[in-house]
Amino acid sequence: MTAKICIVIKSFENQRSGLLLNTRKIGLPKKQILYTVLRSPHIDKKSREQFETRIHKQLLVMETETHKLREKLNWLKLHDLLGVQLEIIFYYQTRLDKVCKP
Repeated sequence: MTAKICIVIKSFENQRSGLLLNTRKIGLPKKQILYTVLRSPHIDKKSREQFETRIHKQLLVMETETHKLREKLNWLKLHDLLGVQLEIIFYYQTRLDKVCKP
């Protein structure tokens, strides 16, 4: 039986995910937010400063056997990247799911 692990990676920097083997990498659109702030609180409204944040996203898809699912999850926990938000989604089928389909 096979299981599919989908991982959505969000970070402020473009992360290299070369550590994971047997994965499909799908690039998602990056989000860019622009903030405009007044430099002086009282005078010179024309004087402004702009800041931006960029959020890079990437989708990783891993297909493994169901009995190796725990090993892959432990590997992901050990190799936790700093400054990265991970969202992990599991898809798997049991024997009953295969039998019950018409």
